[in-house]
Amino acid sequence: MTSSASALASVLAVESDPGGGFVAPSIAEFYPPALAEFSIFGIDFTITRITVISWIATAAILAFLVLASRRMTVVPRKAQFLLEGGYSLVRDNIARDVIGPKYKPFVPFLGALFFFILANNAMSIIPFFQISPMSKFAYPLVLAILVYILYNAVSIKNKGLGGYLKEVAVPPGVPPVFLILVTPIELLQVFIIRPFTLAVRLFANLFAGHMLLVVFSLGTVYLLGKVGENFSFVFAPFSFLMALFMTFFEVLVIVLQAYVFTVLTATYLNGAVEEGH
Repeated sequence: MTSSASALASVLAVESDPGGGFVAPSIAEFYPPALAEFSIFGIDFTITRITVISWIATAAILAFLVLASRRMTVVPRKAQFLLEGGYSLVRDNIARDVIGPKYKPFVPFLGALFFFILANNAMSIIPFFQISPMSKFAYPLVLAILVYILYNAVSIKNKGLGGYLKEVAVPPGVPPVFLILVTPIELLQVFIIRPFTLAVRLFANLFAGHMLLVVFSLGTVYLLGKVGENFSFVFAPFSFLMALFMTFFEVLVIVLQAYVFTVLTATYLNGAVEEGH
């Protein structure tokens, strides 16, 4: 899941190591050099390789959605079949089943969220890109903030500010004597922990997958360069097979994490549209 440039830099570092040892990838993988820097109204912006990858992923999924939805037929073509399958998953299995009868207004948002995350996750296994923007914490965090704003706004609209805060701070069925303990925990969980864990869950899975693939891929390159020395010929195939296995496993993670993030968003929206107690 490493970028081609990053992988090449790491390989060169391995080859140039004076001791001839393996140089493990570092956190610098996620902080590539700036391609452009500029300011707008006093706000500084930096464009990196990961930014460009996110733009490409977004443009690609938009192009797919537009092209697949044109001239739709009763017997779907391959692109139409994929589009309808993804849309049905979001509309029926996530929005309708999780949110309930009031699901329809949220289908477009959940669909956009699912396809955006899916497209950006998929960049982690596409040659020459091979890193997901979601493995950089800022991207999942922005998505989590959008979800946070939406479900709080819907909650306040449906229950009123006072009713919403009362519902969160005073959970039904909790004896008054325990509220001194339960209320701070509930407020912390809803307003701080929930959006944070939503972002961390997506970020951590893509970050870990990236690092594992980098380690085994570069390990294979290093061991192949040491064939004939010690037992490198024994471990090189193992490292290659692990890199191959992790690539296929990453395909599952790509889809699963987009699904989980969308389902959790729908779960929060379900609580927002439910009638106050």
